[in-house]
This record gives sequence, structure tokens and C-alpha cells, in this order.
Amino acid sequence: MEENGVRDVIVIGGGPAGYTAALYAARANLHPLVIEGFQWGGQLMITSDVENYPGYPDGVLGPTMMEEFRRQAGRFGAEFVTDDVTRVDLSERPFKVWVGDELYTAEAVIVATGASARKLGVRGEREYQGRGVTYCAVCDAAFYPDKDVVVVGGGDSAMEEALFLTKFARKVTIVHRRDEFRASPIMVDRARANDKIEFVLNAVVEDVVGDERSINEVRLRSTVDDSTWELPADGLFVAIGHDPNTSLFLDQLDHDEAGYLVTEPGSTRTNVEGVFAVGDVVDHTYRQAITAAGSGCMGALDAERFLSERHGHPEAALTAPRAEAAEV
Repeated sequence: MEENGVRDVIVIGGGPAGYTAALYAARANLHPLVIEGFQWGGQLMITSDVENYPGYPDGVLGPTMMEEFRRQAGRFGAEFVTDDVTRVDLSERPFKVWVGDELYTAEAVIVATGASARKLGVRGEREYQGRGVTYCAVCDAAFYPDKDVVVVGGGDSAMEEALFLTKFARKVTIVHRRDEFRASPIMVDRARANDKIEFVLNAVVEDVVGDERSINEVRLRSTVDDSTWELPADGLFVAIGHDPNTSLFLDQLDHDEAGYLVTEPGSTRTNVEGVFAVGDVVDHTYRQAITAAGSGCMGALDAERFLSERHGHPEAALTAPRAEAAEV
């Protein structure tokens, strides 16, 4: 922190992207402040086993992995505020970030607020998160070999999730509230052509039922006549979309129609010089912990270069990313 209280970097958000950005920024002696949010750790905090992150050959619990990410960033000097940002002013430097009435200022800001999977909002959904209810087939499909699973949704994401699940599950049932799909015709055709996929249309999930270990069925309700019935299921994959956590920034940073922040191609730079966006807040395609972490690394390197150039050391800015890459 400089003498006037203005920090080099503030990282907003505490998930794989935010903690990785903090780690790289801390190792570059930028002394980052991470305003990680009251519910820090991101979507991995509601994930049980993570088996596809390199370096964990035996798998790891999502919360455990996030605790280790956080601890590693802290080891190199990152500071943490476990609360939510309530307001930002990115109109001039130093940038202003408020947590309630507390004001923090910085020369650079890395936005890593992530995205949230849309929930069904039905009975049992929250109770069985990580025990049969999941929001990512790529993350969790391998836990359902020869099982019967349900996918809820009618868009391309739902079709992609269902098709991916057929590599593991015995049967995949797509439940959709209408008899027409938002998904592209080619994706629907691919799903219909797969022998493992069945469709239940004009129906919604009303309840998730199970025992103390996992779910065993979902209760469906017809949108036509309100009749209900039970469908046996070992897993429920909710694929009704994600919402980026960008409401704080929409009036100051460029974004697409869905609210995801837009960055310059090949970088993490936003339309405001000195503000960078990383992780799921800009990514509506991959949404994986490892891509978020990689993006966080990019954001920290971009911020380091920006600050080096502002402080009159352009040669350091040009060599820092290469030197860091050589260490990894």
C-alpha cells in the first residue's frame, strides 16, 4: 500500500479466478487486497468431489481446494476482506470500492465475481446439492456410471449436458416445461438420435426426494393438467443457465446482452483502463475451475504490466510475464 492509502490492486471476488489473481499479484509484490465476498470460494463451495483439477490425483473436496487456493495467496501477502462489495466508482483513478461505509482505493482492479447457476427453487434442491443435485455435467458426470439421471432444461446447454452424460450414465431423461426447445435444431436432433436419451416434455420438477446419502427420485408435475408422478433418478443435473455476478459494474463496464463483461481479445482488459475482468464473469463457454484460474493468472499479469508502465518501468512490464512463466 502506498503512503496515501491507495493500493496497487484490489481483487473483487474469491473463487479460483480471484485467488489465482491474488497469488500472482502478491508474488509480484503488488500487495493485493482481496474483497472475497461473504460467501467466498465461489461455486466450488457447493461442489463435493473435484476430480478433474490437475495436481489432485485422488480428487479433492471443492471447499478444501478453495481453502488451499486462499491460503496459498495469503502466504505471499494477499489480504482478505470477507464481505461483499456494495458499490464501485471506476470513473477515475484511484478506483473506489466500498464495502458498506468502508472505502478502499486502488490503481488497478481485477473483477472476479464469477457467475451463479440458476436454481430451480424446488423442495430438496438445496438439501441435496453435492449429493445428487449438480449444475455441471463436465464436473460430475463421472460420478454416475450406469446410473439413471435427469437433466432439466431446454437450451443448447441442456442438450450438451445430456449428450456428455451418455458417456457415463445408463439413461438420461431430459425434462422440459414446454414441448418446444430453445436449443438449436441440430442439438435437439443429436439428443433425439441418442438411444440413451429420453424426453419428458410439458413437465417441471416439483420436488427432489432421497435419503440421508443421495437422491433417488424426482417428483414431476405436468404443465398441462397438473398431474404429478415420480421419476427414479440417481442424479439431477440443472441446466437452465447461469447469471454473471455483474450488477455492480453494468453501468460502468462494457458487457454483452447476458450481462457478461467484455474484454479486449487476447487479454483481460475491460473498456476502462486499469480494470481487468477474469473467470466466469467473462466466460459463458467453459466455466471450469481451471479455466477460471488460468484467467486469473492472466488478469494479474495484465495488471502488473499496466502498473509497471504507469510507474515508469516499461521494461519490467515487458519481462514480467515471461519471467513468471519460466518459473511455473
